[in-house]
Amino acid sequence: MKIDLYNQKGEKKGQIELQKEYFEQPFNEDLIHQAHVMQTANARKAIAHTKTKAEVRGGGKKPYAQKHTGNARQGSSRNPHFVGGGVAFGPRNDRNFSKNMPRGQRRQALLSALSDKARENQIIALDKYEGVEAKTKFFAEMISKLPIPRRALFVLPAKNALIEKSSKNIASVKTILVNYLNITDLINYKTVVFLEESLGKMNEIFKTK
Repeated sequence: MKIDLYNQKGEKKGQIELQKEYFEQPFNEDLIHQAHVMQTANARKAIAHTKTKAEVRGGGKKPYAQKHTGNARQGSSRNPHFVGGGVAFGPRNDRNFSKNMPRGQRRQALLSALSDKARENQIIALDKYEGVEAKTKFFAEMISKLPIPRRALFVLPAKNALIEKSSKNIASVKTILVNYLNITDLINYKTVVFLEESLGKMNEIFKTK
């Protein structure tokens, strides 16, 4: 399988052959879904928090006498059925939403998603990006010359301040290091743009022992 290689002027320089072990894996929707659910669940933070009757202020005094009032006996006005009382079984900020998944399955899900992108012609390569200064204008001009119909994920081989600063104000673009490739970003971004050097670094990261 091959993808097109472009320069930053939008000119097609040729093609690059993708490594079969990373970009020609069978599509496994179940694994991709499972990995996506795991990633989003692990990123979830519990914010909603209610107090139990033990945490609500007040309620130390017995509301009224135990007997001879015609009412049901009550020990505290902070019981859940009273207005201003605690909440029974409410959301708590110490709830744990984290999920786990075997490392081999996580890797297979990622390669399956990459392979699907390759089959759908949603992966292109960029030889390099050079510029005198980090300007959003210059980066946006380059994007307009590339075959990027919608949101794009730029995969970098290493930290690149020029690309990161030039693209951070473009809402439809995200930069990520190749070793941080993940399912959620592959799902959220239509086109994946690999810097040429990033493809070579795939071996270092995903090499099978």
